[in-house]
Amino acid sequence: MSKEFLLRSLMFVPGHNTKLLEKASTTDADVLLLDIEDSVQPNSNKQIARNLILEKIESESYSKFHVFPRINDRESGELLKDLIQLTVKGVDGFMYPKSAKREDVYFIDKLLETIEYEKGFEIGTFKLIPLIETAAAVLNAQEIANASPRVVGIAFGCEDYITDLGGIHDNDEESLTVPRNMIAMAARAAKVVPIDTVHIKVHDLEHLEMNLKISKMLGFEGMLVLNPKEIPLVHQYFSPSEKQVEDSKKMLELSELAEANDQGVAIMNGKFIGPPMVKFAKKILEFNNLILRKNV
Repeated sequence: MSKEFLLRSLMFVPGHNTKLLEKASTTDADVLLLDIEDSVQPNSNKQIARNLILEKIESESYSKFHVFPRINDRESGELLKDLIQLTVKGVDGFMYPKSAKREDVYFIDKLLETIEYEKGFEIGTFKLIPLIETAAAVLNAQEIANASPRVVGIAFGCEDYITDLGGIHDNDEESLTVPRNMIAMAARAAKVVPIDTVHIKVHDLEHLEMNLKISKMLGFEGMLVLNPKEIPLVHQYFSPSEKQVEDSKKMLELSELAEANDQGVAIMNGKFIGPPMVKFAKKILEFNNLILRKNV
């Protein structure tokens, strides 16, 4: 199910900020995370945010994006208001904060099921991206990722995690290595997209690139974004290069030719093309096709 969605860049946009909501429509983000949670304060602004978000969606200003509002958690008293108002055509799903265990995701899955039934949507229409923000959530990441077929990805929220842990967010990102590894592995094991944490130094693109190199190395497929200026670099790292695409095409051609001629394993540039390499080449081409469809 996750392969329906291109999730390289997921940009937070405060839902009560008219100027930023307007600016979001001019960006190249893959996903707009229209926020009704942390960035919308005081609570009186949350209804303003819902109304403005709904207005933008109904005007089709965000038709070229995947739209995932970040809703409030189940203890907030705001969750049902968020879902009742924003389960509409034009919304793909929701980012669900403070997902600490499987039961949290199961709870919202069943809530959405009831709303879909009442509103006449096909069951399962609205997808979920749980946000992993605590030590407990990191330890439970795989069960969270497997908690519902609605889950298309899981995302890491590093600042809340560090606060919960009582740790330090160091400049070299060493304190985040273990949770990043665990979240990426959990997502891949559940066959959903692993999404890396925000880069809080939004004006330091050199530091962002350092983070992207780590993120790519660990197996992430996308990143949470705070500023549009980060998007080009994020897309560069989470998109196949032209050479990767061409090599993947050639690899599949040689593999298919070898199979058709009963030659066993094919050889490319002096190296055997084994089944894992063929599988990886197919993944690269599938991902590239998602990007091409977005750019049509």
